[in-house]
Amino acid sequence: MDEKPRKLSLPQRRAIACLGIIVFLIVYVVIVSDIGSRLPQVLWAQLLFYGLAGTLWGVPILPLISWSEDYKSKRKKK
Repeated sequence: MDEKPRKLSLPQRRAIACLGIIVFLIVYVVIVSDIGSRLPQVLWAQLLFYGLAGTLWGVPILPLISWSEDYKSKRKKK
């Protein structure tokens, strides 16, 4: 009766993470392009916005990648 919940295998976690990343990036690109189209036509504003938008997309994805590769359990095994 005290069955432990089955953990997802590494390929399953990777597939879920891959789909999550693709969905996130599609939504992110739509939002960034919509905001970018509303920016003033000033070079420095566009450079700043697109520079930040092009860099910061990775921040929300890092926990998903970490989960998909199961880094916490790898550290515990050592």
